[in-house]
Amino acid sequence: MNEIAPFDTRVDPSVLAARLSDERAPDIVEALNDEAPEVAAAILLGLPTERAIEVLDQPELDCAADIIEMLPRDRVAGYLSGMSADRVTDVFREIEEPGRSDLRARLDAETRGAVDRLSAYGEETVGSLMTTEFVTVPGTWTVSQTLEHIRHVEKTRETIYAIFVLDPRTRALTKAVPLRRLISGDPSDNVLSVAPGRRPLAVSPTASREEAARLISKYDLLALPVVDAVGHVIGIVTVDDMIDAMIEKQTQDVQRFGGMEALPEPYMDIGFFTMIRKRAGWLCALFLSEMLTASAMQGFEGELEKAIVLTLFIPLIMSSGGNSGSQATSLLIRALALHQIRLRDWWRVALRELPTGIVLGAILGVIAVVRIVAWQKFGLYDYGEHWPLVAATVGAALVGIVTFGSLAGSMLPFLLQRIGFDPATASAPFVATLVDVTGLVIYFSVALLILRGTLL
Repeated sequence: MNEIAPFDTRVDPSVLAARLSDERAPDIVEALNDEAPEVAAAILLGLPTERAIEVLDQPELDCAADIIEMLPRDRVAGYLSGMSADRVTDVFREIEEPGRSDLRARLDAETRGAVDRLSAYGEETVGSLMTTEFVTVPGTWTVSQTLEHIRHVEKTRETIYAIFVLDPRTRALTKAVPLRRLISGDPSDNVLSVAPGRRPLAVSPTASREEAARLISKYDLLALPVVDAVGHVIGIVTVDDMIDAMIEKQTQDVQRFGGMEALPEPYMDIGFFTMIRKRAGWLCALFLSEMLTASAMQGFEGELEKAIVLTLFIPLIMSSGGNSGSQATSLLIRALALHQIRLRDWWRVALRELPTGIVLGAILGVIAVVRIVAWQKFGLYDYGEHWPLVAATVGAALVGIVTFGSLAGSMLPFLLQRIGFDPATASAPFVATLVDVTGLVIYFSVALLILRGTLL
């Protein structure tokens, strides 16, 4: 499909709306994201109501809250009531008072009740992600009755991946029937006759989003029912909503892993001072902690004066330790997130990383020694009469520093998770600081052992 050309804001918004009316909702969203909220609101008003609702229902629509606040109050209530309850809840979280209360009062009772229920759950829980628009039928119905019911309610449901069959007496979930099996069943048979024999999978509304993602991925589900303590279905988590949530979470983790606060909006929409605030805090904290590196070097000032040649390898030593630590941290954060390992596995990880760090350090140590020997032999640089000892110092130090970096990088995510912090939030900055400082101590300690009586 051809890309939609950027709008000329001098054109009447109704003309722009006409250009977009036949486009798919994601394409309209992409076009509106390039416009100011007031222009986007004017364009939405020119679209057919159903198409405007479909556009507002897209999680990818930036500044949805700002757009909605700019719409006429007599129109916005109809839009919100037509949107899925989970999407309305997400938008309401971004609207400040008193606008939020005013819009809430304009919602119909059903939508308002659904939004209130979803708002009660924490942002990282399944409950905040689920939709309350799903199809349930009693276990006494036939296939024909169920299909007729689906035809009747289809327009009021976000999606129909499965039909949830309830116990006629307790209203608890008993079976989940995929739509394909229902369509292929005999119309006169009981709906339970086409249900899979296994117990349906379900998740609690207070469970983490990662747990829901794990179940959806493991069992190839399109929708996962959310049940309360007595087994009543209170919502579903769909695979498309889960993908959107995971992309958002991974984006935040990547930003935090780089040593900054997560950005609440796309990069180009973040204001200058917000960008400074999000980045300055961690940057200052890292700068202050890296001052420990200067303190460590001051402690070995005498050794540096006697063996200036050692300073040539400080950047090499520090970067190698930091790189090995970052590698281990990245692997462990991802493994913890995917539940491939658990907190109780820390000792197994340590036993695995110890020989790994030694071998990796030895590889780098050999490369460093070869480099020093080559430069000395070919006359590219003179490391002095004790250059073999300098080469041995650098090689041995790399083994120790890379090993320490691997261990520290692998253990820090366990420690942060154990004390209740998100490992992705601070692991990389902490590892960098810890390995930098400790690396210098290891380097000069090895130098004292090997070069004592010669250069030192």
